[in-house]
Amino acid sequence: MKVDKGTILDLLRVRGEDIHATAAERELPDPVDTDRDRALLERFGLDEQAIRGGLDDASGGLGDRPVL
Repeated sequence: MKVDKGTILDLLRVRGEDIHATAAERELPDPVDTDRDRALLERFGLDEQAIRGGLDDASGGLGDRPVL
């Protein structure tokens, strides 16, 4: 799944992980491919399921952000 890098950064910030968001901003490509970039995402505590959950979260989630 391809996801806009900004979506990943927003997800980390919503989770209160500003330090991870800052590092991810430097290290992740844009767009993020959850298969190709699996190891990088794992460093930030994310996987495809967590990203999908963040996109689908009805309680202030990121449902309006693009999945490419």
